Amino acid sequence: MKKQIFLIFAILLLLYSGYTQNSTSHSLKNDKYEQQKLMIYSLIRTAAIHTDMCDYLSAYKYLIDALLLCEKYHIDSVQSPIYNNLGNIYTHFNKYDIATSYYLKALDLCEDPRSLNLLFNNLGYIEAICGNIENAFYYLEKSLRICQSHKEEDLNYVLNSIGSLYQKIEQYDSAYYYYQYSLKESRNRDDIQEEVICLSNLGALFIEINKTDSALFYIDLSNIIATENRYLNILADNYLILSQIDELKGNTKSAFRNFKKHANLKDSVFSTAIFGDINQLQRVYETSKTNKQIEQLIVDQQIKENTIYYQRIIWFITLGVLFFMGFLLLLIYVQKRELSRAYKILFKKNIEIIEMNDSSLEKKSEKYKNFVLNDERQSELIEKILLIMEDTSIIFDSEFSLARLAVLLQCNHVSVSQIINNVLKKNFRLFLNEYRIKEAQKMFSAPDAGKYTIESVAHQVGFKSPNAFRHAFKAITGVSPGFYLKSITTKLNQ
Repeated sequence: MKKQIFLIFAILLLLYSGYTQNSTSHSLKNDKYEQQKLMIYSLIRTAAIHTDMCDYLSAYKYLIDALLLCEKYHIDSVQSPIYNNLGNIYTHFNKYDIATSYYLKALDLCEDPRSLNLLFNNLGYIEAICGNIENAFYYLEKSLRICQSHKEEDLNYVLNSIGSLYQKIEQYDSAYYYYQYSLKESRNRDDIQEEVICLSNLGALFIEINKTDSALFYIDLSNIIATENRYLNILADNYLILSQIDELKGNTKSAFRNFKKHANLKDSVFSTAIFGDINQLQRVYETSKTNKQIEQLIVDQQIKENTIYYQRIIWFITLGVLFFMGFLLLLIYVQKRELSRAYKILFKKNIEIIEMNDSSLEKKSEKYKNFVLNDERQSELIEKILLIMEDTSIIFDSEFSLARLAVLLQCNHVSVSQIINNVLKKNFRLFLNEYRIKEAQKMFSAPDAGKYTIESVAHQVGFKSPNAFRHAFKAITGVSPGFYLKSITTKLNQ
């Protein structure tokens, strides 16, 4: 109700400004300049009210009218808030590049500390959304300093943006602190809209860290105030968060209902945005009473034709999507079956390799007899390398490296690397992983393999992380360790 009263007041002020302009058209030039400034401020304020009501089209038109007046009468001092508000509109539509360009224009023309604070805050908010964390901190810190030095009333906005930035970089404790700080300041300043946004942000924060009860508490508070004040865009975001909470709790029906409310509110906001344009068209339309009925019949006929046309398109698209999904599912099924078959073949081959008795040093030495070595030193080194690689107490050390191997051989690590590359035709990392993975296969194949986990085996054979172990296991055996262990378990239980 307050917004409607304020809107009427702003419109009356706008009409009064226009009336004053006409009645003093022959007054001094300075008076006319001040009248135009008053007119521009009225347009800016009216645009801000329409923005709060999600009527972005009307807000945009008021701002463009204000900008044209500035250019016509060369009034540069009030262009900054116009560009700032234009940036706000584009921010609502997620057009961050355009919004940033308007904010920067406003920054170049800005002289008021409070406006500077808001502009730095807006720029920091956009940089945070776009992932430019350093730039976001730069702008928000400047905004915070201005607030602290001038005791600005907009401190709660800056604190809220800082909280969003910390949430973006997953520093949740800091994000919670600044959201609570902003919420406290908003309540102290009786800033209802920012209070609702803070509560919504707290709900989004807690859903991100999987604390659904806390998230639900803040979203319910936000919804109560947003409903009373008709903050439709915030309500839409809140219902989306409620839908996510219901999904996490397994309440599928409730999640669908909340998502539907979210979608309906978004549609409502969109309809509100184009409502001003419809009213303008309606006023033009009413200028001709004679053509009204004819035009209405034409519009009705076009609507019917378009409805039938789009229904057919939707029907064909639906059939096409269903056919494509069916084909895609069939393709996935065939590929999965073929992949499973290939994995089983690879598994059998790995079992055959494990069952081969090639673990002795003599057989390994025999394996490399046919290699062409440069001299006896190389031959001696390769034998020592193979002997060391058989010692699991050495190679299963997670810190074991090429440098460590060179120390054990009392040889330059470059020479050791060259010998492994030239003689064994592989690099040291692959050479080491083959030994480790082979031992892991043996552990998985043991009768008591049920006591092992992938993580424990990875640690025992010298891998620093399970992910590195999984990657190396699949690269060498062709199958994942999970599949291998499952297949072994199935085989042992048969």
